Amino acid sequence: MTDPSGSAREPRPPHHHRLRSRWHDSAAGRLWRHGSELELLHRAMGFSAFGLVTLVPLLIVVAAALPFQERSFALWVIDAMSLSGRPADVVLDLFAAPRKVLSATSLLSGLLVALFGVSFAASVQNGYERIWEVPAGPWHHAWRRVVWLAALLGYLLAETRSGAVLRDGLAQSAVRVVLALLFGVLFFWWGQHFLLGERVPWGALFPGALATVAGLGGLRWFSDQVFSPLIVSNAITYGAVGTVLIIQSWLIGVGFVVFGGALLGRHVHERRGRHGRHDSLSP
Repeated sequence: MTDPSGSAREPRPPHHHRLRSRWHDSAAGRLWRHGSELELLHRAMGFSAFGLVTLVPLLIVVAAALPFQERSFALWVIDAMSLSGRPADVVLDLFAAPRKVLSATSLLSGLLVALFGVSFAASVQNGYERIWEVPAGPWHHAWRRVVWLAALLGYLLAETRSGAVLRDGLAQSAVRVVLALLFGVLFFWWGQHFLLGERVPWGALFPGALATVAGLGGLRWFSDQVFSPLIVSNAITYGAVGTVLIIQSWLIGVGFVVFGGALLGRHVHERRGRHGRHDSLSP
C-alpha cells in the first residue's frame, strides 16, 4: 500500500501486539517479569516451609523461657494473625504449655533448634540477594544471620508485648499502631541492609521497608477476615492438622509480603532513579 507521494507505508502491528509491547515496557510489566524470574510464589512457599520447620520451634522455646506471663508462643501467633474469640482459643489449644516445652528441651536439642533458626535467616538472606542481584556473601559473614535472627526475635517479642500492654482504649491502640509501623519499618529497613552485607545503600532499601510493613498490615486485615473463620472450621473438620495448615498458609502470605515488598521497593527505587536522570538531562 502506498501513500499519495508514492512511498510505501509500513503496516501497523496488530492491536494485541501493541498492548503486549506497552505492558512489557511498563513498570508493572517489569515488576511482573522480575517476580516471575525470582519465582516469588515458590520462594514464599519455601519461606513458609522453612519457617514452620526451623523458626517456629525456636520461637516456641524462646517464648517458653521468657519471664513474662504472656509467654506462650500461641500468643505470638494470635497477635500476628489478629485472632480473637474462638479462633484464638483453637490456637492456644494447639501448642504445648511452656513448662512442658522447657522440661522436654535438652541443651543439644536447644542448640539444634537455634541452628535451624539460623538456616531460616540464610533463606531470607538468599531471597534478598536474588532480588537485588548481588553475589552471595562470604561464609565468614554467617554471624550476620545470627544477629538478624536475634533482632527478629526481639522485634516479634516487642510486637506481642505492646499488644499485651497497649490494648485498652482508643489512645493506647493508636500508640501501638504508630509504634508497630515505626519499628516495623526500622527492622525491615535495617534487616535488608544488614543481610545484604551493606552492599546496597540505605536510600534504595527504604521503599521496600515501607512496602513490606504496608503489606503486613494488609495481611493482618486479610487474616482477620479470611483465616480467622477458617481456623475454626478446619479445626472442627480436620483437628489440629487443619489449624496447622491455616497457619502455614498465613506464613506463605508473610513470605510473599517480605520478598514482594523488597522487590517492589527495588523497582520504586530504580524508577525514581530513572526519573531523576531524565530530569537532570532536561533543558
